[in-house]
Amino acid sequence: MIILCTLAAIVFAPWLTSYAEQGLGAPGPDRLLAPSAEHVMGTDQLGRDMWARVLFGGRVSVSVALLVVLLAIGIGVPLGIVAGYFGGWVDQIIMRATDVFLAFPPLLLAIFMAALLGNGFGNLVLAIGLGWWPWYTRIARAQVVSLRQRPFVEAAQFMGVGHTRIMARHLAPFVVSPVMVQGTLDLGATILTAAALSFLGLGLAPPTPDWGQIIAEGRAHFPARWWYVTFPGLAIFLVALAFNLLGDSLRDAQKTEGHS
Repeated sequence: MIILCTLAAIVFAPWLTSYAEQGLGAPGPDRLLAPSAEHVMGTDQLGRDMWARVLFGGRVSVSVALLVVLLAIGIGVPLGIVAGYFGGWVDQIIMRATDVFLAFPPLLLAIFMAALLGNGFGNLVLAIGLGWWPWYTRIARAQVVSLRQRPFVEAAQFMGVGHTRIMARHLAPFVVSPVMVQGTLDLGATILTAAALSFLGLGLAPPTPDWGQIIAEGRAHFPARWWYVTFPGLAIFLVALAFNLLGDSLRDAQKTEGHS
């Protein structure tokens, strides 16, 4: 329910607030007002309505998370399938490269990449996504290793079906379910990582709204203007928790299906 409400809110953000321009960065007349009937989440240091900022910030944060996960899947899954299918030196090269990336904490690697690439939406996605793919490589490889000796794969090879077609048509479908579970779990984690980078000034440049950036701006006014950091922080917490719970539910359903 939280996820559906979040997606609906970010899609219909311009129609859910009377301060859409402020949500996008235009300054307002009344600075640092406490929550009221007119501004349900108060206003920020430039007089912008916080409800509008949180709504439009959600658009950015969730979009970044979705693109990061898609980028990680797009890199990691094909590499994992290739490594698991061919084995040997191909497997060794891919998995050693994977181990190198896994040796660094994801947030530390993302900070390094973001500092190297600079601010910007695309750079933020790349900075996180380029360090997130190894988990998908391992998942895909594990699935393919358990399947490559199955009769249907050997039959396809015997019939002269090409390696690319075998990997795409006969092996990739078995990777979809575990990757979907991991991707759902990672959406929450990537939202937190993107917020952390924005908080450190390595995300999007102002006035583009972003939950982590809003919290960074509001820390100078906390605790007197508590609403400045509370509402975007609560949005991060609830959305990340919702994706984690959804991922756990999908994983439990997958385990139940596997035992049945």
